[in-house]
Amino acid sequence: MFRWAIIFAVVAVVAALLGFGGVAGLSADLAKMLLIVAVIVLALGFLFGRGARVP
Repeated sequence: MFRWAIIFAVVAVVAALLGFGGVAGLSADLAKMLLIVAVIVLALGFLFGRGARVP
C-alpha cells in the first residue's frame, strides 16, 4: 500500500509540473488517503499481530 501511495505522489508531482491541476489534486488526495490507511494498517498489525508462537 505504501508503494501505491508513492506512485500516486509521483504522478501528482509530474502532473503538477505539466500543468494538469485536476489530475495532480486527485492524485495527491489519493496518495494521502492511501498513506493514512497504510499507517493505520501497519499500527494495527503491530498492536494486534500474532500472539505467542507455540512450537
